[in-house]
Amino acid sequence: MLQSKQPRVCDYEGSNYRTDFWEGKGRSYEDGVERQVMRPWLKKGGKRLIEIGAAYGRLANEYDAYEQVILLDYSFSQLQYARQQLGDSRFIYVAANAYQLPFKHGIVDGATMIRVIHHFENVPNVLGQIRNILANQGQFILEFANKNNLKAQLRHRMNKQAWNPNDLNPVEFVEMNFNFHPLYMQNALDRTGFITHDRVPVSWLRLGLFKRVLPLSMMLGVDSLLQKPKWLVSPSIFTKNSPKPDDSIPDNTDLTGNRIFACPITGSELVEDGNYLVNRDGLRWEIKDGIYIFKEPAS
Repeated sequence: MLQSKQPRVCDYEGSNYRTDFWEGKGRSYEDGVERQVMRPWLKKGGKRLIEIGAAYGRLANEYDAYEQVILLDYSFSQLQYARQQLGDSRFIYVAANAYQLPFKHGIVDGATMIRVIHHFENVPNVLGQIRNILANQGQFILEFANKNNLKAQLRHRMNKQAWNPNDLNPVEFVEMNFNFHPLYMQNALDRTGFITHDRVPVSWLRLGLFKRVLPLSMMLGVDSLLQKPKWLVSPSIFTKNSPKPDDSIPDNTDLTGNRIFACPITGSELVEDGNYLVNRDGLRWEIKDGIYIFKEPAS
């Protein structure tokens, strides 16, 4: 599952993530509360949105206001399932490493990253990649796992947890699974070219007991009441961000053009040649089953 690259990459290739974690696994509350936060934040009309770590397309139907949607994940098999369900009319499927995004600067006016950044050990790197492809007038919705949550604080005080939730450094509590302090993430967003406009703590009721005794509508209602920006001690936090103006990304970026790809190694433009995208140096990237594959250059 883990690739021998630096920085490390978490790969869900061939996994049953959809059926083992989401469908029929009692996570309607987590799914519902995430959609509840995202909906009012998403633009009412946009040109092109990218979801980083889209997996099998769980949240794809939330992006109906956008003319085109890029679903990006490292796992080819997850994207295969997404394409089978969603088709090609509005969606572009890209298997790529988020540390090396294969796009031109400023080609999206919306980006989301939900339940994904906890798999990244170099957060500034991936945030910088997202800023590079985001138009100056765009927006970025990020969710991250909160290191400083109430459960972690309690466990630390009871000496049942070695790491300190008040320490700003990320903690890898399981291999390739990181929790982040809200201030660490705030600083990382600022340093990589983002302005944060809102922070919302969510998933306050993420306990089996609550799920067994409370109806979903009540749980979502209670969670909404607890989503106070100053109460950043929930398991999960959403942030609404916009890019700081960047002179290297023109304000008149063409968000409607079809040539959106750039070589993730050289940055040069790619042109389609049969079942491949090719750069001027002859590097080729395969297009297979309607999915653009940028995990490794084609032989």
